Amino acid sequence: MATAKRRTLKRAINPMPAKVRAALVKHGLMDAYKARPPYQQNDYLGWIARAKLEATRQKRLDQMLGELAGGTTYMNMAWSGGRKER
Repeated sequence: MATAKRRTLKRAINPMPAKVRAALVKHGLMDAYKARPPYQQNDYLGWIARAKLEATRQKRLDQMLGELAGGTTYMNMAWSGGRKER
């Protein structure tokens, strides 16, 4: 029996803009994005959306894509892939 995915975030959930979705699909990184914990997914979207200038939004999107492709960083910090299930 499949279990329903529970909402684990206590803060507001940021919607995914079409531009971000298109970039993830174009670069083949949607699975890498979905493999990240919910808080990281939400933080990336909020961080990109809060930029006032389009150039800054694009720079942040590019950073997110690079981090997802590399798999070892999150917001310029080392990330080991999270906790392993026991």
